[in-house]
Amino acid sequence: MGLAVMILGLAVFIGAHLFATMRAARANAIARLGEWPYKGLFAVVSVLGLVLIGFGFAEYRSSGWIAVWDPPRWTGHLNALLMWISVILVTAAYIPGDIKRTLKHPMLAGVKLWAVGHLLANGDLGSIILFGSILAWAVYDRITLKRRSDPGSPPIPIGGRKNDWIAIAVGTVLYLALGLVFHPLVIGVPAFGTPALGVH
Repeated sequence: MGLAVMILGLAVFIGAHLFATMRAARANAIARLGEWPYKGLFAVVSVLGLVLIGFGFAEYRSSGWIAVWDPPRWTGHLNALLMWISVILVTAAYIPGDIKRTLKHPMLAGVKLWAVGHLLANGDLGSIILFGSILAWAVYDRITLKRRSDPGSPPIPIGGRKNDWIAIAVGTVLYLALGLVFHPLVIGVPAFGTPALGVH
C-alpha cells in the first residue's frame, strides 16, 4: 500500500513538473487561468505530490520493505559528502555567484547529486523507485532547459565570489540541520549514524 501511494505521489509531483516543461501547454494554461492562479495550482499539486511521497515512503519503510541489494558501508559516507555539496548547490541557486554562473542551474545539479547519493546508499526497491524517478526527472528537466526558447521567470541577479562563500556557509548550516534534526526525526533514519540532536 505504501509503495503504491509513494508512486502515486511521484506521478503527481513529477507530472506537474513535466507539464511545466511543455511550454506551449503551460502558456495556454496561464492564459486561461492567469499567472498567479496557475502558480498557486502548481504549488498545491506539487505539495500534494510531496505529501503523498512522504506518507507512502514512511508506510513502505514500516511495513513493506523490499530489499534488492545490500550497499557497502562506504556508500553511506559518500552519500553524506554528496549531500553536503548538494545542499550548497541548491543554496547557490538562491544566492547566485560564480557557482551559478558556472553551472547555470545549480538547483538541478544539487537534486541530481542528492538522488545519486541516495541511490548508492539505499538498496531497497522503494528507494530505487523514489530516487531513480527524481534523478530521471532532473536529467530530463536539464535537457529541456537547453532547448527552451521562452524567457521564463526574470533571472535573479548574479553576484560574485562573495555570494559563493555565503552560499557555502548557509548551505553547510542547512546541511547540518537536515542531517542532525530533520532526517532522523522526520525520515526516521539517522543521517550521520546518531540520533537527532538533543534526542536521547
